[in-house]
Amino acid sequence: MRTQYCGEVGRAQIDQTITVAGWAQRRRDHGGVIFVDLRDRSGLLQIVFDPDRPEVFAQAERIRNEFVLEVSGKVRARPAGTTNANLKSGEVELLCQQLTILNRAEPLPFQLDETVSEEVRLKYRYLDLRREQMRDRLLLRHRITRAMRHYLDENGFIDIETPMLTKATPEGARDYLVPSRTHPRKFFALPQSPQIFKQLLMVAGFDRYYQIVRCFRDEDLRADRQPEFTQLDIETSFLDQEQIQQLMEGLFVHLFDQVLGVKIPQPLPRMTYAEAMRRFGSDKPDLRVPLELVDVADLVQGCDFKVFAGPAADPNGRVTALRVPGGGKLTRKDIDDCTAFVARYGAKGLAYVKVNASAQGREGLQSPILKFLSDAAVSGILERTGAADGDLIFFGADTARVVSDALGALRVKLGHDLKMLDAGWKALWVVDFPMFEWDADTKRWAAMHHPFTSPKNLDPATLAASPGTAVAKAYDLVLNGSELGGGSVRIHSQELQSTVFDLLGIDAQEARLKFGFLLDALKLGAPPHGGIAFGLDRIAMLMAGAESIRDVIAFPKTQTAACPLTDAPTEVSEAQLKELHIRVHVPVKID
Repeated sequence: MRTQYCGEVGRAQIDQTITVAGWAQRRRDHGGVIFVDLRDRSGLLQIVFDPDRPEVFAQAERIRNEFVLEVSGKVRARPAGTTNANLKSGEVELLCQQLTILNRAEPLPFQLDETVSEEVRLKYRYLDLRREQMRDRLLLRHRITRAMRHYLDENGFIDIETPMLTKATPEGARDYLVPSRTHPRKFFALPQSPQIFKQLLMVAGFDRYYQIVRCFRDEDLRADRQPEFTQLDIETSFLDQEQIQQLMEGLFVHLFDQVLGVKIPQPLPRMTYAEAMRRFGSDKPDLRVPLELVDVADLVQGCDFKVFAGPAADPNGRVTALRVPGGGKLTRKDIDDCTAFVARYGAKGLAYVKVNASAQGREGLQSPILKFLSDAAVSGILERTGAADGDLIFFGADTARVVSDALGALRVKLGHDLKMLDAGWKALWVVDFPMFEWDADTKRWAAMHHPFTSPKNLDPATLAASPGTAVAKAYDLVLNGSELGGGSVRIHSQELQSTVFDLLGIDAQEARLKFGFLLDALKLGAPPHGGIAFGLDRIAMLMAGAESIRDVIAFPKTQTAACPLTDAPTEVSEAQLKELHIRVHVPVKID
């Protein structure tokens, strides 16, 4: 039907007769000559309708926005002074010789250049995707997956699919369940990840596996979460942690080079989890922000300010300072806003000190907490933070978790608000995560990553004796404060895997019920193996400069896990429910 894409027509096609097809983006009548900007996925091409061809011209007068057209004609150079440097086809135009209106369009619910709510955009997503920005984002996503596949193919990886209908396993979020018609009262679960299957592929001998795969989690949603999301899933055998990281680092560097033309310097820095939490309050630190946390608990121990003294004396507490260069210009309202911000993370307040004239000692400072601190504590804080005149120091004092979460988030907020961000891309590996974290609600250990992660010390007895100090062979790739991917070396010993299950409160019967097939496989010649999973949606979001992963997914769900386009989820008929042996109980309202 067509011989060229609109955006690919240029000077090389001048005097050629071609056929293009697409949508009429706009129609302009300039004193008897009609111009139509024709759009397809490659871009725009200006079509000229001359009254010298009255039949074609009469058809052109009926064209309205978003009509679908097929146009044949001769390519010519645009007259001097009329070229458009913003278009790939901006030096030429197509003089129409034959026009076919393939389909008409009724008035649109919104104009494509109009700003509308996300709810409307998602309801008419097929129209929203006609926008240049949305089209470019999906094309970017295509280039990302193409570059991923190219690198992995070149490095000996095999693309293998794993099941979508599987059994429920503890992955940290609720499963989406699928009732089985052929097995009454039993359910499949949609996979939260292909974790167990990719480990089984290693046991089967496919030593380099990958898959760009859909995953499902029934969890509360945010801007970077969806109930169904896509990840690049990878597993390898006979590689240690450093070798896996080097291979995946190569993938990351290749991706940015091929897709964005950005050269990422290697090797990427490595930072332990402990250091990341100490300096940045986060296991995914945004290194573009130059601000850092500084611990000062030893300086305020025994002081008269109980807000500081309590956490300073508590082994699980933390007292931390955050110096903000030039922060002395922040108003009282700015400080109150910061106090309200950290309250979201459980902080009960936000103490501060303004440094007006450090040479004057205590007299050159401004703060309601100064009267509670000794001269030694004040001078120690100024020296340790490196505070200078015009700076402001914020303090966090609470449990280590609350302080890290609150001040870690505040440093990022201030970095953005005060325009302190360094330009470019800042990537790093975060390593040496704790193997377990204590769950105060259930009173038992929980896996920091997942229950198949290997500890650095492979002795089951040592692990069982001291789970709180165990370090995992786990690693996250972080970019500009976002986790791009997380992985680990896996447990390939049935004895060690059983020990980890015991520590997580999964007894032998439950382990056999949920993971019997994996435990059996580990006894039948499982090789050392490990891998990683990258969040494709998040990578595309960052590369596109979008604010939400919904803007890089063709047909996403809302934050309530609904689809305005199809009105899913919906009720189903009683007949369907009966086939599945399911009965829906409707709550009875009592007045």
